Amino acid sequence: MAVEKISIERFIEFRKKYPVLDVRSPGEFAHAHIPCAHSLPLFTDDERKIVGTAYKQESRERAIKIGLQYFGTRMVQIVETIEHLTGLSKKDIENGKKKTVLVHCWRGGMRSAGIAWLLDLYGFKVLTLSGGYKVFRRWVLQQFEKSYSFKVIGGYTGSGKTDMLQHLKATGETIIDLEALACHKGSAFGNLEESKQPSQELFENMLALALYEGTCNEQTIWIEDESQRIGDLNIPTKLYRSKQSRPVYFIDVPFEGRLRFIVSHYGKFEKEHLINAILRINRRLGSLETKTAINYLVEDDIEKCFAILLRYYDKYYEKSLLELCENTKRQINKIHCSDVNAETNSQLLLKIFENILEQ
Repeated sequence: MAVEKISIERFIEFRKKYPVLDVRSPGEFAHAHIPCAHSLPLFTDDERKIVGTAYKQESRERAIKIGLQYFGTRMVQIVETIEHLTGLSKKDIENGKKKTVLVHCWRGGMRSAGIAWLLDLYGFKVLTLSGGYKVFRRWVLQQFEKSYSFKVIGGYTGSGKTDMLQHLKATGETIIDLEALACHKGSAFGNLEESKQPSQELFENMLALALYEGTCNEQTIWIEDESQRIGDLNIPTKLYRSKQSRPVYFIDVPFEGRLRFIVSHYGKFEKEHLINAILRINRRLGSLETKTAINYLVEDDIEKCFAILLRYYDKYYEKSLLELCENTKRQINKIHCSDVNAETNSQLLLKIFENILEQ
């Protein structure tokens, strides 16, 4: 049996069928990796530095010898880890059963070659990514250069746009939930749940694969009208501009319904966290409104507090949307909804979208 090197196109195709083993160091994997990959480091972070230093300052041969000292002590552990991951036992392999695994390192060099040799020797069918993670990153950036037929859902804060996206997904529509990928709700209150955001690189990796999956089934993609910045992350500029050029399906829900929705979602958080979120928009909200909102919060009048904040976000979003439409002639299709209801509003959205297509 021989280890086979495969292209990035085949790797992307196979990644859902077979386990993906990332043999880079734990630090490299933690910073960013291919979504769905399993970390199987050949070296620790410190060992990688030692081997790399030997390679640069001494010789390739010296680096290999040092690397083999580390590799040799954990060969059994690596094999047993993959057996557990694939559900394949030594007896299965002895009986001729084989499992396929995908292996990659940074550039498709010695680290992936070492692991691939070991697994191939043991009886696994091994496919390695030609060019490694570096080639995958090149593929990721290429996805952002493409043109996409987005269907953009807009609307004031509290319109339930994210819930609508999830309902559309449940009905078979193709969506990309940018807030879910970014682990952030997209406002000053977006990190109240204290979810750690991924690195920019990992966010881009997940987004690129979501775009690829969305176009594979030849459907257009529903996406929310997010700002370019989501928490600490940025939507790649060309992709963002592509989204901004598409018509907006503006979910127009009355203020009172949106206020109820916002209070039900954010009113559960501790006052200290809410106050800190309000202070983050102090400069744009204004000192008087900031003070008034915090006072209402301290007095347990959550509704009046969020009414101030909702009016601020309405004004901010409306100004941004109008400026964009004036500069790009972006089309806005308003959809009047009586309340925040993901199922009802999604059905109305699809009906209006179909009517527009028929015109």
